[in-house]
Amino acid sequence: MAKRPYKQDKRAKQTGETRQRIVEAVVELHRTVGPANTSISAIADLAGVQRLTVYRHFEDDAAIFRACTSHYLALNPPPDPVAWQNIADAAERSRAALGAMYGFYRRTSEVWHNTYRDIEQAPALRPPLEEFEGWLDGIRDDLLKAWKPKRSTRPELKAVLRHALSFSTWESLTANGLSDKTAVEVVEKWLAAL
Repeated sequence: MAKRPYKQDKRAKQTGETRQRIVEAVVELHRTVGPANTSISAIADLAGVQRLTVYRHFEDDAAIFRACTSHYLALNPPPDPVAWQNIADAAERSRAALGAMYGFYRRTSEVWHNTYRDIEQAPALRPPLEEFEGWLDGIRDDLLKAWKPKRSTRPELKAVLRHALSFSTWESLTANGLSDKTAVEVVEKWLAAL
């Protein structure tokens, strides 16, 4: 009886495809029901695998959230700050940054809403969310440099810029009937008042 040659490449490909189906299932569930309501059973059902298969690929919630975040942001990349960093005028730079961020939030609002809503019930969300919040802090700092604020108004300007960049600010403004463009214009008025 002749032995069949082992096909390592085929097995690796199948393993990768299975992992990808699991990650896509997680992303879809986080978008529709949120991280706190996403169970391993629901992930397995949607991915077409057994629960044990999910555990084989991801040892814990943190690993699932890291993979989900990485995949989701690859499909829905946040705005690249390079697009506005060379704009010298502070108001124009802020307008460009906020317009880009608000457009990003509009396209990805379901996931951000569910993520922020579920952070207390799903502590493993904290590291990826803290990384995103740190990225927003960097954008705020870049915008703050462009404004060249007086020492007396620096804390207020810093706070308003960071508040304006937050998903919750965009969500509140648009939930109250403002378009993205109008929301940016409102923030421009806040900044001009400082």
